[in-house]
Amino acid sequence: MKRFDVVTLFPQMFDALLDWGVTGRAHERGLYEFVAWNPRDFAANAYRTVDDRPYGGGPGMVMMAPPLAAALRAAKQRHRSCGVARSTVVYLSPQGRPLDHARVIDLAAQDALVLLCGRYDGIDERVVEAEVDVEVSLGDFVLSGGEFGAMALLDAIVRQLPGALGDAQSAVEESFVTGRLDHPHYTRPEQFEGRAVPPVLMSGHHAAIAEWRLKQSLGRTWLRRPDLLETMTLDARAATLLREFQDEFRQQDLHGQAARSAA
Repeated sequence: MKRFDVVTLFPQMFDALLDWGVTGRAHERGLYEFVAWNPRDFAANAYRTVDDRPYGGGPGMVMMAPPLAAALRAAKQRHRSCGVARSTVVYLSPQGRPLDHARVIDLAAQDALVLLCGRYDGIDERVVEAEVDVEVSLGDFVLSGGEFGAMALLDAIVRQLPGALGDAQSAVEESFVTGRLDHPHYTRPEQFEGRAVPPVLMSGHHAAIAEWRLKQSLGRTWLRRPDLLETMTLDARAATLLREFQDEFRQQDLHGQAARSAA
């Protein structure tokens, strides 16, 4: 069983993770254990103070080191009592390395994680230096707190746990697993508002369907995330399919421009 502990001022936010969807079902099945730790429970005064003004001045407040460090150490001690030799502490921070699928797989392989959710203008740097193993960012933007990032990270990790998904192949075929974006998906009805399901998907020809999906996956990656293609080595067949997609796309674009001009 995986063990996930979260240090957060708002434990109730994680009810959405534990009670719903894939992560909720995985929790019910006992695939992972979740414990939340509130730094206010480790505060030194009756007011349960966890933040203070920053040294050097400036706007906002900073989360204090003592209650955060105490909460993190309590979480790690819990893991040790469960037989886990070492916990990995992950700080959700806009200054961390951007999260990607490779990092998700790496963290999913850990027996126990402690996720640290910051608030206000950040946390005392001495906690980062003493307690944090990994800093992770969801992207180049700022959220109100680390809880949103922690939930996103846990969702991505839980999907990788054996038994979490109804079809184990689902996790293998998703976007980024192969280094490229996923192909388009279709279901009933065959016609919707004048748009039809591509005939190949209803042909029953599995090899042709697999080739179409690969072609669409490569083409979608070229259109939307060309940076991913720069890191990929395509075999001869994949390179041919990508060129075919590019040629077809350019032809459609030319036809679209001509139609707009005529209108």
